[in-house]
Amino acid sequence: MAVELEGVRYLSNDEVAQKLRISRQTLWRWRAAAKIPVGRQYRGRVVLFTEDEVTEIRRYAHRIEPAVPRAASQLPLFQSRKG
Repeated sequence: MAVELEGVRYLSNDEVAQKLRISRQTLWRWRAAAKIPVGRQYRGRVVLFTEDEVTEIRRYAHRIEPAVPRAASQLPLFQSRKG
């Protein structure tokens, strides 16, 4: 349901999720956590995203972060004691 309004093309949340191969729930969770653009509401129900916003969402969805060794991510209380 891509919509063009005043020369700007918008994609629905369903289209964005499908295009980026993520679930709608993931998209909503990222929006709620302010990790991605929130989009714009259209006709009171449908959330739409511009192509630029979709690019930002794609960058976030396909980011690569350094892996943290499992032991380093544990609380000190649960790490093995030396000595």
